Amino acid sequence: MRHLIALLACSLAMAGASASDSAPSSAAPAKPVAEFKASDAKVDGKSADVKAILEGKGSVPAKPSIKPNLKPAAAAPAPAAADEDQAEVDLSVRIAERLAQLREQQAARVAAAARAKKAAEAKRRKEAEAAIAAANKPKNGTHWTYEGEYGPANWSNINSAWAKCSTGKRQSPIDLRDGIKVDLEQITFDYHPSSFSEIDNGHTIQVNVGGGNFLTVGNMSYELQQFHFHRPSEERINGKGTEMVIHFVHRSFEGKLLVLAVLLERGRANPLIQTVWNNLPLEKQTTVSPSIVLDPNEGLPEKREYFTYMGSLTEPPCTEDVLWIVMKQPMQASPAQMALFSRLYPLNARPVQPSNGRMIKESN
Repeated sequence: MRHLIALLACSLAMAGASASDSAPSSAAPAKPVAEFKASDAKVDGKSADVKAILEGKGSVPAKPSIKPNLKPAAAAPAPAAADEDQAEVDLSVRIAERLAQLREQQAARVAAAARAKKAAEAKRRKEAEAAIAAANKPKNGTHWTYEGEYGPANWSNINSAWAKCSTGKRQSPIDLRDGIKVDLEQITFDYHPSSFSEIDNGHTIQVNVGGGNFLTVGNMSYELQQFHFHRPSEERINGKGTEMVIHFVHRSFEGKLLVLAVLLERGRANPLIQTVWNNLPLEKQTTVSPSIVLDPNEGLPEKREYFTYMGSLTEPPCTEDVLWIVMKQPMQASPAQMALFSRLYPLNARPVQPSNGRMIKESN
């Protein structure tokens, strides 16, 4: 705008110079100057109007009258500029305040996240400590089953004394295969009719036998303590099992355990089993002591070939260092006898356990 005003002033000055140029220019004293200036004007190629301005004629003195008009025009934008500067200042202030608010909010979020993380870490540590304490706390449960939460896979978690059920390396039963065929020592049975008692212990039917019944093998004698039943058979011979099995549990004078397993197949009725079924207790955990006797020999096969290996009890506490003898020849039981037991215990067998490279001997 200032350049436009200056251009306008120059135009007015040139117009005034043109008006004064119309008067006669015969004054002698000014000629030399006029000639000199005119010469300069010719050199510059300027018009006569420019010559008049250079000679001091015309409206050149009118410049002072133009200046008062320039000042107000130049000063007019000052209020607008001041307003703009103030607006910029106000905007800067608002931006600074908003940035400060955002920083405070961000800092609050960071602090809240840090507190939440700290609380979560504390909770995890507390839970981990509780889990460790629970794991180290002795367990003394007694209830176990053959299926579900209290089944074989969890026996070791029920009672601390049953740890061998999961950590043992010589557990039973196993699949009897690839046995070393040798001339095994003959088993001597010194069984005779004995008094007995029966109990339905919630896991099987167990028959406790009176003293004086012995099994001798390897120059060591073991006394028969009790026998009980499993369905299906826990033992496998080359992957094959039977419908049921009888386990005769023996103990030596030194406290060593020996379990004799006799597999059961469907066929003729078994007199030993029938005696047991005839005297079943009416309720679980109730012991009955009949006035008659039973003969354990009725549960033994005619042929005495067998497998043998070192294993464990097949139920809690899964005690190891148990000598196992599994008779090769099965005994028979009638379908009705097997059906009766299946009504009481349709499944009470522990799954086959890893053999872990154990030696298995087999009679020739």
